Amino acid sequence: MEHRYRHDPFKSLVGFLVGDVQYAVPIARVKEITNPIATVALPHAPRAVIGVADYRGEVVPIVDLRMRFGLASVARTRKTKWIVVDTSGRSVALVVDAVTEVFGTGGTDLRPAPSLGGGDDVRGIAGVTNHRGLVFVLDTGRLRELTDPLAEAGQIGPGLRPSELPPETSA
Repeated sequence: MEHRYRHDPFKSLVGFLVGDVQYAVPIARVKEITNPIATVALPHAPRAVIGVADYRGEVVPIVDLRMRFGLASVARTRKTKWIVVDTSGRSVALVVDAVTEVFGTGGTDLRPAPSLGGGDDVRGIAGVTNHRGLVFVLDTGRLRELTDPLAEAGQIGPGLRPSELPPETSA
């Protein structure tokens, strides 16, 4: 007998850690959670874009959220994951320290993120919720600000074949 899984509307966020801070992205934007794979560095890419990868036949930019949030780099561990998200038609892989769980907001709306001055525009926080402490929910659409210039330069996107990439480096 086949067991069917049904979408649980109360579980709407995928939680993860970057440093000691809890973050989440809407589950509707998540394509897959995967282990890191080999990447290729891109010249003139924003600092947070650590390269691209041939991910299922698509050249996908890799955004290191530690760099995006101004944190120090750490060595990759077995808990390090990529969360591949859709950013309005373009896939982007987010490098996170660990994926925690899928959870919901308990029916409450997101609260606005506090204004912390300079750099608010860089973080791209859609709002804040509570789930075993404060969780900052990312606005995945803001990642396009990092990737649009790469697409315009022909470094990523549907017109680029993975075979056109330079040799790979380790992730």
